[in-house]
Amino acid sequence: MTRSIADTQALLADGDYVADRPLATAVHLALALERPLFLEGEAGVGKTEIAKVLARVLNRRLVRLQCYEGLDVAAAVYEWNYARQMLEIRMAEAAGDRDRGALAQDIFSEAFLIRRPLLQALESDGRGAPVLLIDELDRTDEPFEAFLLEVLSDFQITVPELGTFKADAPPIVVVTSNRTREIHDALKRRCFYHWVDYPTAARELEIVELKLPSVPEKLSQEVVAFVKRLRAEDLFKLPGVAETLDWAKALQTLDCLELSPEVVNDTLGTLLKYQDDIVKIQGTEAARLLSEVRMELGG
Repeated sequence: MTRSIADTQALLADGDYVADRPLATAVHLALALERPLFLEGEAGVGKTEIAKVLARVLNRRLVRLQCYEGLDVAAAVYEWNYARQMLEIRMAEAAGDRDRGALAQDIFSEAFLIRRPLLQALESDGRGAPVLLIDELDRTDEPFEAFLLEVLSDFQITVPELGTFKADAPPIVVVTSNRTREIHDALKRRCFYHWVDYPTAARELEIVELKLPSVPEKLSQEVVAFVKRLRAEDLFKLPGVAETLDWAKALQTLDCLELSPEVVNDTLGTLLKYQDDIVKIQGTEAARLLSEVRMELGG
């Protein structure tokens, strides 16, 4: 897929993703050695976007498993279409032309199997193996994590009634975690690991200019500099790159050419998602941060 780390950076850039060299290295190795990529970091730093970009630039199908507490095999792997099975049973009883053994064999066939994301990810198409995104694994419990470890080891799943489904080619796997709990070492050892940190100011400015080219240059610089200072504050939830882009887009919608204390106070809810954080920053603290931004930028 890519012959070098530079190729991988260029590949991601084709999908409008600005990756530093360490992240590009992890992606390159995961692709070259067909190993899952485990991305950990704060929410909103671009972990999920990696899988989306890879699917787009490699022209692969994206299969997404959104994790949550209580996720089980029926939602993640497969389940039987019970409604269709019951209808088939009633039709067979009405017709009276099949014995019970033949009927049981018929209703537990692939025609009645509902494939969920993990089973779908084992199926290649004309474009190749899909990209499997296992998003926010830290939201699940340890039993599911143990089951996933087995799947990622062999890329095969056994359905007792049908047998074993094995991938012809391993899918490109991206696992993300916001680190609300620790993921077991055994699963991490199956993957190439990378911590996705907040970008430097220069890289974040590059991201804003790439994603929102119509935002005035001065406003983009002020937004990035202000967010950088916010991340140095003691807040419950620091703004990620996603919030930076949302804020820049909101300011553009309001026809702002530069930041002002009034505009910052009015739009803090785009950046900060907890009221305690907003109360802490708005007013004099926002004015102080903005003053520092202007001094830095020479405005």
